[in-house]
Amino acid sequence: MLHLSRKVLFAIEAVLDIAYHTSSEPVQSKEITRRQGIPRRYLEQALQHLVRDGILLGVRGPKGGYRLAKERRRISVGDIVRVVRKMETKKKDPDESEGSELGTAVVRPLWAELQDNLMTHLDTTTVDDLCNRADKAGIVSEGRQNLDFII
Repeated sequence: MLHLSRKVLFAIEAVLDIAYHTSSEPVQSKEITRRQGIPRRYLEQALQHLVRDGILLGVRGPKGGYRLAKERRRISVGDIVRVVRKMETKKKDPDESEGSELGTAVVRPLWAELQDNLMTHLDTTTVDDLCNRADKAGIVSEGRQNLDFII
């Protein structure tokens, strides 16, 4: 079965958390950890890479945290996956000359095709789509609860 690493899944959850729970203040990593249960050691590393690659903006200071660098409809899940895959330790891909003729001619191309199909689907799924799913699932947005529209 195709497998997304824990780091990839945590990064998707973190970006979704920032998008879904955002308010007028940046979202702090400790709040993401509290809501999602993501270990800080994974979270901070992923957030820094997401900032470097233009998915998130880091805001410094006592009320600092993270914001989306662009509209949530312009960030695909595929964008997030690519950032984390770049940061993960690269395992040596099997040499094309290694393995059997069937593996090289049939199995590896099938696997590559499946991965391409998965990435195509992730590229067409936006953070906005995930926020809409969370809303339909009845998950309460802490950011929206804290908004005050008094004039």
